[in-house]
Amino acid sequence: MPFKLVICPPNYQEHWPETLRQEIPDIDVHLCPTIGEAMEVIGDADAAFGDIVPELLERAEKLRWIACPQAGPPAGYYHPKLIESNITVTNTREIYNDHISAHIMSLLLAFARGLQIYIPQQIQGIWRQGYQTVYLPEATAAIIGVGGIGGETARLCAEFGLTVLGVDPRLPAPVPGLAELHRPENLLNVLPRADFVIVTVPETPQTQGMFTRTQFQAMKNTAFFINIGRGATVNLNDLTQALQTNEIAGAGLDVFQTEPLPPAHPLWTTPGVLITPHVAGAGPYLDHRRTQLLLENCHRFNQNQPLRNTVDKANWF
Repeated sequence: MPFKLVICPPNYQEHWPETLRQEIPDIDVHLCPTIGEAMEVIGDADAAFGDIVPELLERAEKLRWIACPQAGPPAGYYHPKLIESNITVTNTREIYNDHISAHIMSLLLAFARGLQIYIPQQIQGIWRQGYQTVYLPEATAAIIGVGGIGGETARLCAEFGLTVLGVDPRLPAPVPGLAELHRPENLLNVLPRADFVIVTVPETPQTQGMFTRTQFQAMKNTAFFINIGRGATVNLNDLTQALQTNEIAGAGLDVFQTEPLPPAHPLWTTPGVLITPHVAGAGPYLDHRRTQLLLENCHRFNQNQPLRNTVDKANWF
């Protein structure tokens, strides 16, 4: 049975209404570049794409499904009224797996081969050898958060010969590449075993501030910390202190508590740190993948079938 869909910012594409009408005859699609325009039409909508803020949700009398345009939206997306509602929410997890896992591996390999030392030397024109490389078949990686991204990273790490430990609250059994699977309550026992600690967890009520001084002190002083998940999971002051006091050997960071990272922040000049500006998910085909996911879920919604990528709203993922 045809339904009404309201498309709001962000991450929508202008061609979606035409594409959807070709796929689902008689669907009623409204593309709304502003909240004001969405306010006018959301009252009798069955579904919506985008950031459905509280004032929009208050006007939505028939809404049954919201397609979140991101895998892990910023804090506040899952506001209390949305969590308390009976509305199903889906997200875009899985579309970034190959891009982000490649970014993780680029950081891991950089640390294994000493690029965090050699790049600053290049800038200064210094020719100095001697970095003690990490032999990957004798190294261990701990992946914190083994969803699609973590699972693909585990597979790639295993291909390089690393022993891979996983920490995840929901995964029922180890995925290919994982030698062991642990629950979050066992994190402090896993961290001392890892040469690379890779954080891919989304921001949830449970993961906010997950890494503090306690976790960094549990790591080897030769270990490297890589975070491409969400900045809110890591206390940057504690991480900076751990790096400056040599409690850990280095960090590869794509996400931060405050973005952009302030120009005067000490992490910019702390030895052993590699920084990228929240670009781990960048790569080709994302628009196509997001479109295909929306189309598939619209078909499923229209036919009263289970939707892909449903979210536990109370836990934001």
